[in-house]
Amino acid sequence: MSSYQKELEKYRDIDEDEILRSLSPEELEQLDYELQEMDPENMLLPAGLRQRDQTKKSPTGPLDREALMQHLERQALETKERDDLVPFTGEKKGKPFIQPKREIPVEEQITLEPELEEALAKATDAEMCDIAAILGMYTLMSNKQYYDAICSGEICNTEGISSVVQPDKYKPVPDEPPNPTDVEETLKRIQNNDQALEEVNLNNMQDIAASTLIELCQAMKGNTHVRSFSLVATRSGDPVANAVAEMLRENKNLQSLNIESNFISSSGLMAVLKAVRENSTLTELRMDNQRHWPGDAVEMEMAAMLEHCPAIVRFGYHFTQQGPRARAARAVTRNNELRRQQKKS
Repeated sequence: MSSYQKELEKYRDIDEDEILRSLSPEELEQLDYELQEMDPENMLLPAGLRQRDQTKKSPTGPLDREALMQHLERQALETKERDDLVPFTGEKKGKPFIQPKREIPVEEQITLEPELEEALAKATDAEMCDIAAILGMYTLMSNKQYYDAICSGEICNTEGISSVVQPDKYKPVPDEPPNPTDVEETLKRIQNNDQALEEVNLNNMQDIAASTLIELCQAMKGNTHVRSFSLVATRSGDPVANAVAEMLRENKNLQSLNIESNFISSSGLMAVLKAVRENSTLTELRMDNQRHWPGDAVEMEMAAMLEHCPAIVRFGYHFTQQGPRARAARAVTRNNELRRQQKKS
């Protein structure tokens, strides 16, 4: 038996219970503290399970985040800044860099006649701008200065070459006016099947509730006069897309549908595409620029829908895959050719 085994033999018959009964409360607390299993490197665990509790202070009350932030800010303002180990005196060390003068070789030196040198020395900036334009040095001035100097017989642009860094002033373009459509009135007109209502344009109206959009789609099921239905940038999601799909299965008079720039996912787009297969009157469909890319399966379904629906002659979507893009292009070209032959006959 080795010496290490002999050393362990004396601990074989030790009574652990007796030792625990003889420990004081402080020693038991220290033992419990040492036996706690902690993993300080595991960032997925909360702080209480990554580090042992080393304080015995009782909580002073419930957490008040606003009071805590005010206390930390007040404490930071009251704390004095530490003095620099080496105080800044403003003294500059070393010698400043001086660009050495480059001597121009004799073969590169340009000499002019005395009359020309005197004329150039007394020329104003506007005159120098005209001279540069005549010599074709258009990079020294803006386009407006260049063409003013070329086209006019006299100096009309007095800004000179120093105005190169100044951009041309353009007239501000006003923002596009808000959509004037009255949603409630439009809904009533759709429900009443108003003959004068042939286009419903709700573009860029982001304050319309999803329930209102669904109600509009439900009203469109029995409408026979609306030819164009546009919901661009209305924050529509999958519930609205499902309502649009149900509308397409029953409405046989709609010709143009635009649901671009919304939050419709791949499942919502797939529902609309499957509904278009059951509609024979829709000729234009636009569904580009959704919040997320719909995926390869949706793009393949788009190409298959266009091949299956000869009535679609205009389709708005930017394909990311070459395969469905080529299939969609061929299908749209075929559909337009069929439409042309039908009109010709």
